[in-house]
Amino acid sequence: MKVCNIPLHVFVWPIVALVLCCLSVSCNHTTSTAADTHVAGDTLHLSHATGFSIFYTDDYKKITVYNPWKQHEILECYYLVYNDSCPTPNDGIRIHIPVKRMVATSCTHIGLLDAIGCLESLAGVCSPELIYNERVRQSCANGMLANLGDAMAVNGEKTMALRPDIVMMSGYNQSGAYSTQLKRMHIPVVSTLEWMENSLLARAEWLKFMAAFYDRETLADSLFTKIQYCYDSLRTSVSSIKEKPTVMSGGNFRGTWYMPSGKGYMGGLFADAGANYFYASDTTAGSLPLGIETVLKNFSDADVWVGSPANTMDELAAMDAKHTLFKAYKDKKVYNFNARTTPTGGNDFWETGIVHPDWILADMIKVFYPELMPEHEFVFVRHLP
Repeated sequence: MKVCNIPLHVFVWPIVALVLCCLSVSCNHTTSTAADTHVAGDTLHLSHATGFSIFYTDDYKKITVYNPWKQHEILECYYLVYNDSCPTPNDGIRIHIPVKRMVATSCTHIGLLDAIGCLESLAGVCSPELIYNERVRQSCANGMLANLGDAMAVNGEKTMALRPDIVMMSGYNQSGAYSTQLKRMHIPVVSTLEWMENSLLARAEWLKFMAAFYDRETLADSLFTKIQYCYDSLRTSVSSIKEKPTVMSGGNFRGTWYMPSGKGYMGGLFADAGANYFYASDTTAGSLPLGIETVLKNFSDADVWVGSPANTMDELAAMDAKHTLFKAYKDKKVYNFNARTTPTGGNDFWETGIVHPDWILADMIKVFYPELMPEHEFVFVRHLP
């Protein structure tokens, strides 16, 4: 594939140097406990995330989480106080900070906690078999961390016995029996909705949300600034390429093929990595459920297939013989996001990947333009054998 008329070496080494720089950012998670430096009247600066805001007063931090399903509606308010005697409005949940003990119900919480150096605050987790972080898995195996069961059916009695300061939940079951039980026992339930953001950078910016509960916003802001710089630099490095590869995603599952919408974070990733995507202009929220005939019509000649549901080409063909009809399959240009996984199903794409969209973008540019990144080794992406 011809990339453009500019000599290849003009692109290659600047991109290689940039990727090496980006991969070195935040590899060693700091354990600094420096307090946040915001003053009364400040509102935390957010570059991409739209799902929350943080406002500072002399007595508390006010965190507002917005309802992604109903525009301009507030889902929850949290008042973070250092002193229990501080007065707060009555329209939210009071939480004493910095948090000492917390329960994480999603593996994405693990990634956010690890990035700001607060894994030691974990008291319990859900589905430890689906967690990638080795420290957390080892703590679960040693009995130092409680296994609270599946996130959709969390063990309430075990949770209450842990006496956590907060329980982080992913915001899709706030009115369920588990949340109601915790609220009755005055255990704060905190909604995290990074998964509803429409870009990878916006998801990563929830670092600042998590950090607020530990008084580490300054650290989170510094980390995010570096991540954003790396991401934007990588995106700029391929933005002027004219002849772009076409991309498809997903797989046929029981007659339905779920494709990312152009508005979602995966659609944005394809654009940022310099690929053409058929549904780039689609503004549907979430995935697009399609029939195989529609997918064949629109993607039969796609150059690259990413996000495959299989781990090998043979497995992909065995899932559905129609998978073999695509050009990307015939050309053996099929990839998944399973490079860092555990035998029980943990995948670091949903942990470290949440806070390092720059690493994901570097992987995708390598997929679409391998000749531009000869020295880059995939972090999350894997080429199907």
